[in-house]
Parts: sequence; C-alpha cells; structure tokens
Amino acid sequence: MEQMPPPDLRIHRPPQMLRELAVERLRGAIIAGRFPSGARLVERALCDQLGVSRSVVREAIRILETEGLVESLPNRGPVVARLDWGQARQIYDIRRLLEGSAAAGCAAVADGAVKAELAAALAAMRGGSDAVFAATTRFYEVIFRSAGQDIAWEIVQRLNGRISRLRALTLAATDRAVPGHERMARIAAAIAANDPDAARAAVEAHLDEAAGIARRMLEGV
Repeated sequence: MEQMPPPDLRIHRPPQMLRELAVERLRGAIIAGRFPSGARLVERALCDQLGVSRSVVREAIRILETEGLVESLPNRGPVVARLDWGQARQIYDIRRLLEGSAAAGCAAVADGAVKAELAAALAAMRGGSDAVFAATTRFYEVIFRSAGQDIAWEIVQRLNGRISRLRALTLAATDRAVPGHERMARIAAAIAANDPDAARAAVEAHLDEAAGIARRMLEGV
C-alpha cells in the first residue's frame, strides 16, 4: 500500500509575527494621524483592514494600551488615546531632563565610532516619514547607550509611541525658527566637538522649540 506523504504542518506566518506586524501597522497609523484622537478602534473593521483574526487585533490593542496610544473607555471600548497639552508638557519635561543629561554624557566620551553612528543616523533622517522616525530613534539610542544611560533609555522607549505622535505633529509645522533636522545636526556637532555643555544646550533648544509648537497646535493658541 502506497504511503501517503505527511501533511504540511509548517507555520509560514507564526502568530507572534502576525501580532508584531499588526502592532507595527496600527501604531504607525495612529502616529501618522490616520486614526485621530478619540477614534473608536472597532475590532471587526481592524480585522478586515489588517487581514488578521480578532485575537491578534485584541493583542495588538492591549500592547498599544501599554504604550499610551490606546485607552479603553466605558461603553465605548478601545479608542485612540487623546493627546492634550498637559500630557505633552510632561513628556517634553521628561525628555528635556533625560536627553539633555544623555547628550552631555555622550559628548564627554564620544569617540570616532560614536560620531560616525550619529552622522549615519542624521543622514538617514533625509528619507520619508518612516525613515525619519527610525533614524531619530537610532540617533537617540546611540546617545543614551554611549553615555552609559541604559535605564534612562528604557524609560524613553516606554514613551516612544507618544513621543513619535508628538514628533509627527510638530514635523508638520511650517513656523519653525530652525528646521528639525538642523536642530539634530547641532546636537550631533556638539557631541562631535566633545562639548557636554553645548550638547545639553542644543538638546534643550530643540525640545523647547518643539514643545512650543506642540502647545500651539494642541491648544490652538
């Protein structure tokens, strides 16, 4: 009797990969404003849009809740978290303290390899919006890790979703005194000069301007 071949049981797209892809796509849509603040996240619609099961959508929503991008409201279910100036101000205050300290620490110890990594990340920011977010994250990761501030970087990473939302908001502004890329270049230049005070000042100037833009856009002032 001819033996039947074994069934093909290989999982070509593991559930974990589906979940990660769903989180990435949904996060990107929220950051880009395709799902505005307060918008309901309807499971059935998301299943159709993402091409995944309800269980994957629910897991993705739970993960985005931990990032502060989604909140669950009584009688409404999950919605895109509202972003107001009170929350944004706190985020900028935290960033000012942590990023200023990290930039100063990085400038004190930066060698040729660190400077080259920052230059590469800065160059990559010339791409599209996705490239800007990825390169900006890499830019700050190099700064924090080079300064030996891994715990501070973990804190910043937990805020990354909300930071990216604010970054998308302020990048759209046309009234910047100095373009965002130029602000980042000034931070990199101060680190390249191994000048901790100038690096801290460059970070603070960058965040002060971004915070001012965010306040005007969120409060309509």
